[in-house]
Amino acid sequence: MFVLGMVSLMTDLSSQMIVPILPLYLTSVLHVQVGTVGMIEGMAESTASLLKFFSGWMSDRFGKRKWLMVGGYGLSNLIKPFFALSSTWGQVLFIRFADRFGKGIRTSPRDAILADTTTKEERGKAFGFRRSMDTLGAALGPLVTYFILLSHGSYQSVFWLSAIPGLIATLLLIFFLKDKRNPVKTEGKRLPKISFKGLSSRFVLFTLITMLFTIGNFSDAFLILRAKDVGMAPAYIPLTYFAYNIITSIFSTPFGMISDRVGRRPVLMTGYVMFALIYLGFGLVHTVTGMWILFFIYGLYYATTEGIQKAYVADLVPEEQRGLAMGTFNALTGIAVLPASVMAGFLWQSFGAFTAFGVSSVLAMISALLMFILRI
Repeated sequence: MFVLGMVSLMTDLSSQMIVPILPLYLTSVLHVQVGTVGMIEGMAESTASLLKFFSGWMSDRFGKRKWLMVGGYGLSNLIKPFFALSSTWGQVLFIRFADRFGKGIRTSPRDAILADTTTKEERGKAFGFRRSMDTLGAALGPLVTYFILLSHGSYQSVFWLSAIPGLIATLLLIFFLKDKRNPVKTEGKRLPKISFKGLSSRFVLFTLITMLFTIGNFSDAFLILRAKDVGMAPAYIPLTYFAYNIITSIFSTPFGMISDRVGRRPVLMTGYVMFALIYLGFGLVHTVTGMWILFFIYGLYYATTEGIQKAYVADLVPEEQRGLAMGTFNALTGIAVLPASVMAGFLWQSFGAFTAFGVSSVLAMISALLMFILRI
């Protein structure tokens, strides 16, 4: 658990050095439209999610979880610095695609290893801990970027320097992670289909509700553009990312422990309602101070959902199906990211930011109500 936490910390430090400035680089330096940003983010994340499905099946079929993770983390951490050489949005799309390709390979085996090495009573805490380390790295990344920009560094210098923590993460994984999982013998050799066959009805309903929620949960790139839109100086935008990630890092493990005691469902419903209110705020607020407040509260939403969602999936399926279930869940919810970001870009460009955020808020409230009514 500790090694996975450190790998997550260093990888997200590397990634989040780039994330807060990439939309600014696209719109300010390469002069692309908001709709194009949505298309890039949607295509990249959807590709990653489909690959999560196949990597989950492969980890169940062959037991090669560690080396799938090495390949995924290695590709992502090697390709990201090449944003510094990009001069068109097409090149950015290719690099973003390759980065997310690596994420797709590694995520399901990582979650399955974590589930295999913890008991049900400790699983929320374990997933919360990994998420908190992930988010701590995600908080430190924007802080490093802020200081680089403050010292008159360029976007390109940030891209190149992001290689350092990425390399450290890959080496930690290679030399220190022990995969205690034995290969699982499964019948047949055909590749899996995205199917709910053999999985519990509660898992099916939870996945469908999460897909609906995800359609409204578009890329955080739009939050960055919204902060710029209301007048926040570009050099300070990474600090908003630092703020919300610090909040998530602090509260992910406590909320994970709460979910172990009171159940995942009430914690997740709380997170969905919080998301709806926060996104409504992003659409309504027109001041820099308001943006800061919303980014802080956004960190609480993250703490109540992401790690706990995956712990809940692990609870809903037997051990031998966890890799496949994680992959199926990640694939189906991730497919929804493409229409989410494309829709957000279209709505923003055509009708304004309030419409984009307002539609997302409504979808989140519907998702929370469905979980309550159907008692998932």
